[in-house]
Amino acid sequence: MDCPFIRNPIDVEAVIICNALRRERIFRPRLDILSFPEEYLFERYRFSSATIIYLNHILRPYITNLTHRGRALTSEQTLSIALRFFANGSFLYNIGDAEHIGKATVCRAVRKVSLALKRLLPVMVVFPGHKPVRNIKEEFHRIAGLPNVMGCVDGTQIPITAPAENEADYVNRKSFHSINVQICDAAYIVTNVEAKWPGSVHDSRIYRECRLSNRFARGEFDGYLLGDRGYPCQPSLLTPYPDPELGPQQRFNVAHCRTRAQVEMTIGILKSRFQCLQKLRVTPERACDIIVACVVLHNIAIIRGEQHPAIQINDPADDHPIPADVQDGRAARDLIARNYF
Repeated sequence: MDCPFIRNPIDVEAVIICNALRRERIFRPRLDILSFPEEYLFERYRFSSATIIYLNHILRPYITNLTHRGRALTSEQTLSIALRFFANGSFLYNIGDAEHIGKATVCRAVRKVSLALKRLLPVMVVFPGHKPVRNIKEEFHRIAGLPNVMGCVDGTQIPITAPAENEADYVNRKSFHSINVQICDAAYIVTNVEAKWPGSVHDSRIYRECRLSNRFARGEFDGYLLGDRGYPCQPSLLTPYPDPELGPQQRFNVAHCRTRAQVEMTIGILKSRFQCLQKLRVTPERACDIIVACVVLHNIAIIRGEQHPAIQINDPADDHPIPADVQDGRAARDLIARNYF
């Protein structure tokens, strides 16, 4: 029975109950990461305080919140959240608990920093590198005597969760979902990256359709790339002999293996520095953006002399189909083997 003295007793009762159940907002203290020692920063963010300040300076225009209402994150806090995710690779709520923020805030921070770093790709990842071409060729020649080498190319699988669309395309030859990423490097600096192909796509197709291959085909560069047997031997892309004869061919293969090991070391450093690349629990589109962001951060770390964790090279030997070599490629390989080995 309604009370005759109260106009809307049901509404009043609801207000009383809501007031009784309302919880006071609790603002957790935000971390000031630059107040921690360098060892702490390296273990959790993979960068020193000086480099974190440097990154914040160049990324601030793209990651600063336009409002300060609701205790919005500063650009430094947004950057630290993303760096912790890249370095740790844990679930978003684990990163949020460590940084004293919510899971949704972590997701937005990672997305914002990834897109900001992606803007730096044309500046930080350039072929053949930031050094003069002559110096790059001399550095490769000093490794094992191979002449005119401008870079080494290799593919690596970055595991992802099964996507909702075109799921079968992302299953690689080892039966797990992944993005097949092509890396080209010189002196442990990534000079070219292709991070958009599903795991089922063969390495040779990625190289055939990438912009770097087209630039070599147009004659923009006077030199070679080194690749494994997953690529066809071409005039600008040298692969080892499949069945080398004793003498120059065998010595060429040894020199090729020693020189091309550098790109495997680069991929090992990249994955060790950013543990999120062990498995990305996001959509393929966002996974590609995160991979590119990690590559940009890797180059910045190498250029600024940042240390890196112990390298883990755990990619097994390639067992995918071997593409057919090109006649001109075999002729170029034979010429180098005869003249230099």
